[in-house]
Amino acid sequence: MGQLKVARRFPGFKELAGLMRFRKPIWNGRKRRLTRALTIYDLRDIAKRRTPQAPFDYTDGAADTESSLSRARQAYEAIEFHPRILRDVSKVDTSTMMLGVKHSMPLGIAPTGFTRMMQTEGEYAGATAARDANIPFTLSTMGTRSIEEVAAIAPDGRNWFQLYMWNDRDRSMALVERAQKAGYDTLVLTVDVPTAGARLRDARNGMTIPPSLTSKTILNAIPRPAWWMNFLSTDPLTFASLSSFKGTVAELLDVMFDPTVTFEDLKWIRGQWKGNLVVKGIQNVEDAVLAKEAGADAITLSNHGGRQLDRAPVPFHLVPEVRKAVGDTFEIHVDTGIMHGADVIATIAAGANFTWIGRAYLYGLMSGGKEGVDRSLEILNTQMVRTMKLLGARTLEELKPEHVSFIQKFKS
Repeated sequence: MGQLKVARRFPGFKELAGLMRFRKPIWNGRKRRLTRALTIYDLRDIAKRRTPQAPFDYTDGAADTESSLSRARQAYEAIEFHPRILRDVSKVDTSTMMLGVKHSMPLGIAPTGFTRMMQTEGEYAGATAARDANIPFTLSTMGTRSIEEVAAIAPDGRNWFQLYMWNDRDRSMALVERAQKAGYDTLVLTVDVPTAGARLRDARNGMTIPPSLTSKTILNAIPRPAWWMNFLSTDPLTFASLSSFKGTVAELLDVMFDPTVTFEDLKWIRGQWKGNLVVKGIQNVEDAVLAKEAGADAITLSNHGGRQLDRAPVPFHLVPEVRKAVGDTFEIHVDTGIMHGADVIATIAAGANFTWIGRAYLYGLMSGGKEGVDRSLEILNTQMVRTMKLLGARTLEELKPEHVSFIQKFKS
């Protein structure tokens, strides 16, 4: 059999011109790098290039072998979606009611400490990005802007305050009073910190407050001049919870955290705080029920982003059992390991009401300040909408446990 012969010719200039599409140049460097970021992991790569090792590792790292964090990520990667077909998904609504307020998506910004060390816009960027996206922002006790400053920068946002109970109870409750006075409607009591986790990256980096200028940090800073210029040319770090501290992060946490806190203290705090009370750090079914009985309005299933107990339970895996135990009307929130909009949708389908991100928004912050946080939220929302359409779900209420299954708990 002979070879098939195809007639060939030289294309004309007009034909070639019609095939060429040149991307318009983006002259603004920040906008250019953020536009090219298509995933949270892309933002992480940018953040790593632009941020000194110590603050980047503080964000990126976890405790001991970091298995609690890696297992949380594996849990989301080791699921199987079950889409329904031939549904009209031309319009998808990601909005949800959470503790009496409607939000644009079932996602909020979790409390993160030392945020201005990641990028100088810090809590200002997080609070204003959350306001613009119509989602809640949570200021950490270890935040680097005061309660009043965050309330002033985003007075029309939904601002929450996260509390660690200190050894000094009077100072703890003084913060609660300030938050109430400043208009914060929800108090988040974090309960998984009787002591600081073994955050080995921080120990190896000599992570201190404020950052220490050693020969290693100076060499690490040479290719990252923008971070240092921002850090040195803006006002010194101030904290939501204390005026000053010099020492390592672990030393600060161990001085502050009160290891004697019990459910009786939770009941007492419930009596002191007039707004919504969320208990963050629940890691088993029994404690979820006890928190509800103690007066919590919602719980957050969380292992602190893997930063406390190594080999801790995966929050996502706890959702179905906790939902059965607390009933259909009690709100369950989830954090740890969420890096994709599909992770959010899987969590809601499994039975949760709301999710929270820490690292995912901090990578955006380190990549480009407030615009970077905006980009991280835009990426996650786009992924949520796409996942819902592919699942055949038009609203969050249409997401059911039947849409997702745990095909394996952990990869070998």
